[in-house]
Amino acid sequence: MSSIRTIGRFAPPDPGNGDGDAVHFCSTCAFGEVCLPGGYDKPALLELHCLVEHVGPFHAGDPVFRNGDRFESIFAVRAGTVKTSLVDEEGREQVLGFHLPGEMIGLNAIHPARYPCDAIALDTVYLCRFSFPALATLATRMPGIQQQLFRLLSADIGKAALLAGDYNASERMAAFLILLADRFAARGFSPTRFRLSMSRGDIANHLRLAAETVSRVLRRFQDQSLIRVEERDIELLQPDELRQTARCILHP
Repeated sequence: MSSIRTIGRFAPPDPGNGDGDAVHFCSTCAFGEVCLPGGYDKPALLELHCLVEHVGPFHAGDPVFRNGDRFESIFAVRAGTVKTSLVDEEGREQVLGFHLPGEMIGLNAIHPARYPCDAIALDTVYLCRFSFPALATLATRMPGIQQQLFRLLSADIGKAALLAGDYNASERMAAFLILLADRFAARGFSPTRFRLSMSRGDIANHLRLAAETVSRVLRRFQDQSLIRVEERDIELLQPDELRQTARCILHP
C-alpha cells in the first residue's frame, strides 16, 4: 500500500515546555483564542495569579485521574490523546470520549466534586493543570473566560449525547471521522490527515459497535476511495461524502 501523502501537519507528539512563552499562549491553549480577542494577554493572566501547571509526560495506560478521585483541577491536553471511560462492577468498560490537544478534561466533575470517570493516556500525553478554584475566581474578573468555560461545558454535553440515537455503523463511523477532522482543524492541524491514537476496540466501544464492524466499515470506506488507511494513520480523501453519510448525526 502506498504511503499517505505528506500534507498539512500532525498534532505535535511532544511539546516539551510548550510552544508558548511568558508572553505568548501555546498554540493548543484552550483559552488563548478567547483571551486575546477579549484583550486579555498572557501577562495579564499571570498578574491575576491564574495557576497553570504543565504536567507530564503521561505514558500509554497512565491515569490522569480515576473515578471517585476528589476534584480539584481541570486539565487541558497540550499533546497526545486522553481517553475517558467508566468500568462497571463486572469489569466492563464504557468509553465515553477521546480528548485531543487543546481540549479540556475534568469539566464533568464540577458538580459532584469528584471525577465521575477514569482519564487514561493513550500515548505520550502532556497537560496543563488548572486549579479550578483559581480559574473560577479568574472567571469572575474576566467575562470572556467565564463564557469560554460555559462553551466548553456545552460542547462536553453535546459530545456525550451525540451517538445516543439509532444510527447505523456507517453513519456512526463517518461522524466519528468527520468530527475528529473538525476538532483537529480547529487547532490548526490537518483536517484530512491524522493518526488514530485509540485502538479499533476503543473506537468500537465508544461508537457502540463491534470491533470487527469498525474494521469492516473502514475497509468499505477505503474500497470506496473515501479514506486511505495505513496502520493508524488515516487520510480523508472525500470528506464531503463522509459528511453526507453522517448528516443525520451531524445535523439532527
